[in-house]
Amino acid sequence: MGENIEVGVYPLEKAKELANEQELDLVEISPKAKPPVCKIIDYKKFLYEQKKREKSLKSKATKVIVKEIRFGPQTDEHDYEFKKKHALKFLQEGAKLKAFVFFKGRSIIFKEQGQILLLKLAQELEEVGKVEQLPKLEGKRMIMFIAPKKMK
Repeated sequence: MGENIEVGVYPLEKAKELANEQELDLVEISPKAKPPVCKIIDYKKFLYEQKKREKSLKSKATKVIVKEIRFGPQTDEHDYEFKKKHALKFLQEGAKLKAFVFFKGRSIIFKEQGQILLLKLAQELEEVGKVEQLPKLEGKRMIMFIAPKKMK
């Protein structure tokens, strides 16, 4: 029921009267119960604490960060190694990785090279990440997602 009030079944008028005596609010907690469950509390304080609780739960929720790495179908070895090093760092920090090959103009004819490049990247990052989505062509981009592995 509330502070200083014995728990029990009260008629509506009696419950309202008890709430007024304590200068608090009669709040319905569970309307579907038989009889409905009510509590005598300070409603503003109740809302404030509820908001505070939701905020703390929200702050504890993990936020997924997605980092992108872009390649061209003709990316040379040095650029590839440079970008692979960044990808490794992103995965170790716990971020998801979206690696994609962007095909400009007629370079779409090198689809196989793009796929080979992404699969090579996935294979070399195998220790720190697992492939969530294999290379898939979407318009002018071939996209692959890699999620970080849980560290022990």
